[in-house]
Amino acid sequence: MPPVLFDPDHRLWLLCGPTTAYAIRLAEDDSLRHVHWGAMLTLAEAVKVAERTSPAASSFEALAAVDELAVEGGARFGPPSLLVRFADGTRGVQWRYAGHDVDGGHLRIRLHDRHYPLALTLHYRVSADSDVIERWTTLENHDDRTPITVLRCDSAAWAAPHRTDYRVSHLVGGWNSEFQLRRTDVAVAETVFTSRRGLTSHHANPWLAVDDGTAGEEHGEVWSTALAWSGSWRITLHRDPVGRTTWTGGFGHEGLTWSLDPGEALDTPVFAGLYTAGGFGAASRAWHGYVCRHVLSHPNETRPVLYNSWEATGFDVDEAGQMALAERAASLGIELFVMDDGWFGARTGDHVGLGDWVPNRVRFPNGLRPLAAEVRRLGMRFGLWVEPEMVNPDSDLYRAHPDWVLHMTNRDRTELRNQLVLNLARPDTAGWTHAWLDRLVAEHDIDFLKWDANRAFTEAGWPGHDDPDRLWIEHTRAVYRIMDRLRADHPGLRIEACAGGGGRADLGILSRTDQVWTSDNTDPADRINIQHGFSQLYPAQVMGAWVTDSPNPATARETPLRFRFHVAMAGVLGIGGDLTAWTEDELKEAVELIAAYKRIRPVVQHGTAYRLRGDGTLTAVQYAHGDEHVVLAWCPTRPYGHATAPLPLAAVRPEAVYRDTDTGATYQGAMLLRSGLPLNLPSGDHASALVHLRPLG
Repeated sequence: MPPVLFDPDHRLWLLCGPTTAYAIRLAEDDSLRHVHWGAMLTLAEAVKVAERTSPAASSFEALAAVDELAVEGGARFGPPSLLVRFADGTRGVQWRYAGHDVDGGHLRIRLHDRHYPLALTLHYRVSADSDVIERWTTLENHDDRTPITVLRCDSAAWAAPHRTDYRVSHLVGGWNSEFQLRRTDVAVAETVFTSRRGLTSHHANPWLAVDDGTAGEEHGEVWSTALAWSGSWRITLHRDPVGRTTWTGGFGHEGLTWSLDPGEALDTPVFAGLYTAGGFGAASRAWHGYVCRHVLSHPNETRPVLYNSWEATGFDVDEAGQMALAERAASLGIELFVMDDGWFGARTGDHVGLGDWVPNRVRFPNGLRPLAAEVRRLGMRFGLWVEPEMVNPDSDLYRAHPDWVLHMTNRDRTELRNQLVLNLARPDTAGWTHAWLDRLVAEHDIDFLKWDANRAFTEAGWPGHDDPDRLWIEHTRAVYRIMDRLRADHPGLRIEACAGGGGRADLGILSRTDQVWTSDNTDPADRINIQHGFSQLYPAQVMGAWVTDSPNPATARETPLRFRFHVAMAGVLGIGGDLTAWTEDELKEAVELIAAYKRIRPVVQHGTAYRLRGDGTLTAVQYAHGDEHVVLAWCPTRPYGHATAPLPLAAVRPEAVYRDTDTGATYQGAMLLRSGLPLNLPSGDHASALVHLRPLG
């Protein structure tokens, strides 16, 4: 069956994924209405669904059907996805259908305003291997003289079918506490999820899932959506008194406006969505598969075990110290050595030198080449920390170009972390930024960049520019362009997205990076919840996770090395502690645990994830790859005398017999599903286990 079907008599389109369907139709007034998003339908069945009307509609309510992109105009009173104002003061739109075309799984529906030179294209894209629907819009000004003011232009609006109860799942947090999962009833109200910070933010993530009120990890209906954008964003969820539940989202936050110039087109980022009847676990697995097949540039690569120098040295870096750390890291089996902040300019602390991207000649008398050569001689790849979007006022760059930062006339320039934000929407600033990054990577054959961004936007102005709010969008687009150019010109370069930890994690940044630094908080007890929330959308293959010192630098909590490793092994393993202070016993255990991770790494990074829950505080993740299974289980606290019961697994074959590759114990698959896997956890708090299962025969 073709991925996109059209019934011209009923003016209805049906988009089909492997197991789900999405239907839309043109109403009599040529507005585009939502029909269905859920289980698979035939075209004839979709026509019957489209004929239904809401018994709750009245003269005091909006029209019974839901707009595919809500607009201002007519009897519509919910949150609009598109707000425009024309030069004569008229607001709102009235659509006229202007045709459609289909290119494989890509449907374009074109609408024109009936009286003004405004055109809209609604894009839908489906793939044969995923139930994810990608949606975005293109807004065009067809006038040759007059701009149109855009007050809001979302990527898409979504609608869930009528159910008695709805819950919403979303992610909240802050620095060092990102990706905290919250699940609550959908209020009869407008609920806004947003970031006004210029970055995706630590405090919210542009993902949300609506479920039928009964969903669990492996059962229930879930409608899940994610915006592929790395700047400010807004998603508005609306449940009205007659039971309609819709949400709309896109780039930018409330209060911003920009001009759509004559002849200009505005493309919004992708706002993707999926439906499943298999609960939150099935939704996550569908997202993970989509990210690996349609978002990441190098999904088949195995991410290396890295060492990062930050927690060992802070800003106190020099050639001899980094070489000593590199030698010790290599002896553990590390594959990538990353030197963090402090290698450039006058950078002796966070107050000075940011923006002066040349090696400090006191600390590195011959530049970075000797260190890079030594790292490679030791058998590792070489990476660097950079923060290209920021600058210290105490820097040569700022003294030369004070106008290159975000600022407003007659307003103080707020410093956060002693930094200001470079305005990369300016072509000259963006061009300079790309040039030094390109030169740095080329001269040192850099393998890996940890791209950081340690502050939000303030005084986000552009004095002298006719359309200053445009910078909120153009800055992020400039970051994308710089990353895209670097990767095109340096095919071996890999990038980790970081923003003071997990402040910029989204599908937009992942389409031009390889992994995300999940959080600056490396405490394994805290990391369990952080990684649980992260996994709702993002796969283990992109989740940077470090083993650091005990007591933990952020929380002062003491935990065993084994527990720290087992938590970090659930993603892309890294080491971030001060290796010069580790005991011989710790170094020996680290060698063994890194070797164990390398054995299970293909299953963790390329497998299918199942989140498991056991007794008390016991949680686990099971990864299945082919017929291999890896279980990482953690029990942060446990009352005295209470051993945990066996942990029921998922996805094993009932008829198969599985062998624990470490202990040699064997288990019938049916028993693992029903009775569970015995974990034999050590006594006390912060207990953990790693089990690697392979079938016999």
